[in-house]
Amino acid sequence: MANQKNHKEELNVEDALTQSEAFIIKYKNIIIGVVAAIILIVAGVLMYKNLYAEPREEKAQAALFKGQQLFEQDAFEMALNGDSIGYKGFLKVADEFSGTKAANLARAYAGICYANLGEYEKAIKELDKFSGADMMVAPSILGAIGNSYAKLEQLDKATSYLVKAADQADNGSLSPIFLMQAGNIYEKQGKYADAVKVYTKVKDKYFNSYQAMDIDKYIEKANLQK
Repeated sequence: MANQKNHKEELNVEDALTQSEAFIIKYKNIIIGVVAAIILIVAGVLMYKNLYAEPREEKAQAALFKGQQLFEQDAFEMALNGDSIGYKGFLKVADEFSGTKAANLARAYAGICYANLGEYEKAIKELDKFSGADMMVAPSILGAIGNSYAKLEQLDKATSYLVKAADQADNGSLSPIFLMQAGNIYEKQGKYADAVKVYTKVKDKYFNSYQAMDIDKYIEKANLQK
């Protein structure tokens, strides 16, 4: 019985191998084509990354560097539009190197430059183009948009962005700042209940922050005006 069983298993294995060989022979050209396509795709991705994407990112970072220096010196006009000795400006860096991390960051810098120059609509337009999930930068961009709307007296939009920035940051460094800014605008609008709400959040959730040190007086003031 054991010999018969082993013989049947050998026949089954041979049969399976024969069928596999037949399949390979029948679809040989298709299989070769698929494998070749995979190789070409992988090679293409690697070539794009090594010969185009990474060198382009390096060039973008280099182009951005001078602007960052000017920005730190509060030379916002020059940082935004460039100088006469080779620096292109944040706007051109963002356009020329579109799709790179440096270009994305250039949009953020450009927006903040516009805000510092008092051109708040242009600031919002540039800041809106920034995309990122960094827990410090992304909320700061939302906060900058909110403050730009506040300067334009579009107060509902301002508070919406500031509260969103605080929620996204969710830390004791940025969130209390944005919540306090939102609270001040709510008071300006006469929305004292909303002001109390954001002030109370500073007190309860970010009690170790600098802003929480005298938050009770803000809560009391808003409550008295309700």
